[in-house]
Amino acid sequence: MNLLFIGDVVGSSGCDILEKKLFEIKREHSIDITVINGENSAQGNGITPQSYHRLINMGADVITTGNHCFRRKETEELFDTEENLLRPANYPDGVVGRGVTYIDMGACRVAVINLIGTMYLDALENPFSCADRLLEAVDTKNIIVDFHAEASSEKKAMGFYLEGRATAVLGTHTHVQTADETILGSHTAYITDVGMTGPERSVLGVDKDIVINKFLYHTPVRFSESEEAAFINAVVVSFDEKSGKATNIKRIIKR
Repeated sequence: MNLLFIGDVVGSSGCDILEKKLFEIKREHSIDITVINGENSAQGNGITPQSYHRLINMGADVITTGNHCFRRKETEELFDTEENLLRPANYPDGVVGRGVTYIDMGACRVAVINLIGTMYLDALENPFSCADRLLEAVDTKNIIVDFHAEASSEKKAMGFYLEGRATAVLGTHTHVQTADETILGSHTAYITDVGMTGPERSVLGVDKDIVINKFLYHTPVRFSESEEAAFINAVVVSFDEKSGKATNIKRIIKR
């Protein structure tokens, strides 16, 4: 079985290129399941009902998020009603939404778990102990984890921590695709960061000149999405649905 996981989609340009290229990618790689991190898919940050529905209509099975999941107030109801829209599972009890969902493939089920790191981000529940708790309750061997974290060390540690217990641990948040894709313990597909789907000539999706001026002068600026041409960063994970073992992980850059 082949999973396509698409890195953080940034704004309208990220959504636009996915609408143009997603079917082609899925056909080329014989994709069975598509998971997209959509926490920046709305113009100006976060995810809105409009950007959520765009991603679903173009072929996402599950949409994961991260620290910007609740940036837009109008999306809270979606987190409550849509089972395929996830926020990090280690948010406190009582927060709207869910951090785990299942994809029913007929012959098997695939669990998708969304976690967020705590180094340089909000002090939420420890994601490692949260992962332990979730894995005890999951009733399938096919487990995909989106670990949305700032520190590469925290992501690497999570990969090793879930080695042999998860089918894939895929890092998001830092918007730069890393070249360390591997299979841990002959079981768990891992990459520190899947990358970004959005404007290529930008600083993490933001107009480069705005960010350069911020570093030059340290004065307040208003970030806006770059208008440069977009590209897609993603990975394809092949796995055996009977054992939950990943057999291959391949990075994709599509322009």
